[in-house]
Amino acid sequence: MPDQKLSVAALQAPFGDDINANIETVAGLVRQAAAAGANVILPPELFQGPYFCKTQEEHWFATAYPALEHPCVTALQPLAKELGVVIPVSIFEKDGPCYYNSLVMIDADGAALGVYRKSHIPDGPGYMEKYYFRPGDTGFKVWHTRHGKIGVGICWDQWFPESARAMALMGADILMYPTAIGSEPHDDSLDTAARWRRAMQGHAVSNVMPVVASNRVGNEDGQVFYGTSFIADHTGGVVTELDRTETGFITAEFDLEFLNRHRAAWGFFRDRRPEFYK
Repeated sequence: MPDQKLSVAALQAPFGDDINANIETVAGLVRQAAAAGANVILPPELFQGPYFCKTQEEHWFATAYPALEHPCVTALQPLAKELGVVIPVSIFEKDGPCYYNSLVMIDADGAALGVYRKSHIPDGPGYMEKYYFRPGDTGFKVWHTRHGKIGVGICWDQWFPESARAMALMGADILMYPTAIGSEPHDDSLDTAARWRRAMQGHAVSNVMPVVASNRVGNEDGQVFYGTSFIADHTGGVVTELDRTETGFITAEFDLEFLNRHRAAWGFFRDRRPEFYK
């Protein structure tokens, strides 16, 4: 049975060209977050390297790996087992001739529970992901981990309320979004940090469940990632956050029994057709 108390963490850091150094950065933050009591720890999207999707360059395809052979996955599996924590790991996945922006859920015993492939793929200045990634074919997933039922979308998924509702209908206790988002190269005046947060805070309100968002920071060849990683409670209120530049982690603890009771009391799921529940 999962614990009735769910303690979560979001990590935030800059990432460079050295995949091993990036893994060490994440591993170090995972250790710190676990020492602070977190048992589900979320790193940012595609922390294996720089956010390469701002341009279309074919050499980046060589940095994709089969999901269960990806260096980020194989490096963090023994760490998850050692610390007894759950780690959703965002990767660039190669599956035969197909490429995906994917996530492998590592349970607290180090086992890989499976793969989610990002459903919504952006395509615009600075975020040209459709050159690299096929739309996901896995459907949304909720992972029954040792520490709770975790729903995870990947970055662009977070703009779509139906993604959050689908995971809530599947029984998620909490929603998590690893992201890589920052400045808009075509418009220096556009800052999406506040609306990025508001979208996910709305998911928390409408589904009566906490939301965790993890972003990167740093200037990558003129594209500045704005961090502002946060954890919101079931009311959408931000309970803890990081700023636009800091490397670190944040944690929050939630009472699953209280959340289940409160979610039932609000009635947002009461009139849903039962065949859509899993």
